[in-house]
Amino acid sequence: MQYVAFLVDLFVHLDEHLAAIISQYGAWTYGILFAVIFLETGFVVTPFLPGDSLLFAAGTFAALGSLNVWYLAGLLMVAAILGDTVNYSIGHYLGERAYSIKWIKKEYLDQTHAFFEKHGGKTIFLARFVPIVRTFAPFVAGIGKMSYGYFISYNFIGGIVWVVLFTFAGYFFGNIPFVKKNFEYVIIAIIFISILPMVFEWWKARSEKKRAAKAQAG
Repeated sequence: MQYVAFLVDLFVHLDEHLAAIISQYGAWTYGILFAVIFLETGFVVTPFLPGDSLLFAAGTFAALGSLNVWYLAGLLMVAAILGDTVNYSIGHYLGERAYSIKWIKKEYLDQTHAFFEKHGGKTIFLARFVPIVRTFAPFVAGIGKMSYGYFISYNFIGGIVWVVLFTFAGYFFGNIPFVKKNFEYVIIAIIFISILPMVFEWWKARSEKKRAAKAQAG
């Protein structure tokens, strides 16, 4: 419970935590942000780290002059693209053995597979905007032996668009008085909107299973 409470506090008060990091670590903040985005996209065991919300918050501080928005965006693009590449490589190496690893949640793999079935290769791009699926998509692509050339094209485009969209959204809108006053609610809204596609896919898959079960019973 303490772990969950910590994560909730981290997300809801992301602006306060980031302000403390900038104050304490100065220029090293770029490296910390790089590491978080790299880990969030690069390893299936870290899907709980902030992604969209962190980019938005970082863009907000860049607008205040605490960070250079161009350095920030450039570094985080590299982090996002490199993270997906590492994740793909791990999935490619493990192959089907990944399904027998206990600490990899099979339900997340199944949800990502459902995403692939619906969107095909575009999943690598679209998943950038869906938490958890974002972390598992390159891994599943590697397991499925998606060609690297096909993968890397979506990886580059998705990484660039994702970072630019959320970082500059924070840069241009994060310091509007209403947004500043209700920053925690804005972050919650970003998280809620970003998980809607995943919730919809889960609900759809659950409904289809129920219909299939009823059909067999009948």
